[in-house]
Amino acid sequence: MKKMKVDVAVIGTGTAGMSAYRAAVAQGARTVVIESGPYGTTCARVGCMPSKLLIAAADAAHMLDLAPGFGVHPGDKRIDGRAVMERVRKERDRFVGFVLESVESFPLEDRIRGHARFTGPHTLQLDEHTEIEAARIVIATGSTPVILPQLQGVGPGIVTSDDVFDWDDLPGSVAVIGTGVIGLELGQALTRLGVKVSLFARGGSLAQLSDPEVLGAARHALAQELDLRFQTEVVGAEQQGERVRLTTRDARGVETEEHFQYVLLATGRAPNLHGMGLEASGLELTANGVPDFDSRTMQCGTSHIFIAGDANNELPLLAEAADHGKIAGENAGRYPDVRPGLRRTPLSIAFTEPNIATLGKSYKALCAGGRPKFAIGQVSFVNQGRSRVMLQNKGMLRVYAEYGSCRFLGAEMIGPRGEHLAHLLAWAAQAHLTVPQMLDMPFYHPVIEEGVRTALRDLAANLATRTNHTDAADSEPGT
Repeated sequence: MKKMKVDVAVIGTGTAGMSAYRAAVAQGARTVVIESGPYGTTCARVGCMPSKLLIAAADAAHMLDLAPGFGVHPGDKRIDGRAVMERVRKERDRFVGFVLESVESFPLEDRIRGHARFTGPHTLQLDEHTEIEAARIVIATGSTPVILPQLQGVGPGIVTSDDVFDWDDLPGSVAVIGTGVIGLELGQALTRLGVKVSLFARGGSLAQLSDPEVLGAARHALAQELDLRFQTEVVGAEQQGERVRLTTRDARGVETEEHFQYVLLATGRAPNLHGMGLEASGLELTANGVPDFDSRTMQCGTSHIFIAGDANNELPLLAEAADHGKIAGENAGRYPDVRPGLRRTPLSIAFTEPNIATLGKSYKALCAGGRPKFAIGQVSFVNQGRSRVMLQNKGMLRVYAEYGSCRFLGAEMIGPRGEHLAHLLAWAAQAHLTVPQMLDMPFYHPVIEEGVRTALRDLAANLATRTNHTDAADSEPGT
């Protein structure tokens, strides 16, 4: 058994792990990274980049469908599924290549292959070949898709988003289980590429939305294009040749059997913490098996162990993983001098069309603990000028601000070019701008951002109905 002694051991070479390694090395710590699987981040291999490649193809096909609305009539549309997937895989591999180059730039002696398991608070065993004694440890092991118990072991027709981007061709039909970000993005993209798609959700949620008005607008907008089945539970499935017989039960208790080439599970991701021997680490674990940690420092309790990225189950987003890793790596490198790191304004985007985005404090968070004490402004994109020009006039934006201070707090939306509007508003939230300050900013004409101004004007009018926070405590929110 080979033995090593290091200052910092980072488990995982995804976005968080690579960020943690670099940050720890920058602190002067002797650092190694440990990986049991293929190098390459979730984003590059099976997440944000390949999904956007599929969405880009779907958008191209959809523009042909929209063209007659402008008086433009293209010829017969033909979708070459093999060509679509070939480009997705080719470009995906290119992005993965960049990640591999980054990992391979780390010194060879700092890259250790093997599955890491705690044998004590400071010791890790890698398979049967290496024992590492580490003064500090960063857990950055990422996540894997959740498989519903009733669909385990059914057969090759049950797939996850990790499998989609290795398809050689587009399938004939897909049942998507889950209407979160992944399910909606892939479900809409496949639909636009000519695949027969049905989306199933146990509840009534869409992506990360919590504002009931925005959620209603999202359901209306997406239902015009997608076969959405809310309040529907998956009962079971059976592989029958090259198809899967899927049995579902709706809110009335009525069971339905349908056949699909694939059943795509988009029911979330779970932290990769199994088989790590966390019981030997001395850490206190939460009910879901994740170590209890401080989201400002990534420190687990008061220990020498830090956890970052998808492994901590906080916000499974690339930007968050990068920030988590940097904070964890810096603190591991300079331990016991543990400091809070930069936590940016929360920002989440679903690249559906229209885009779905949330930023800052959500409606749900602002309503927590009782009656809401914030004002709301809104705009519908149905009659917004630039949106109608582009035939993209669907959706709604709702913006939130604090009574008294008029400080902008956050927003939820489904709307055209929402990915850009969300960044604009997230920057305003992080800069602690007030609504009057935001309205003093320039707005060109005609642009989508004029919809933001309309919502902010509505918000300002509702803020004006209450002059201080004390009065607001007994009031309903503005609408």
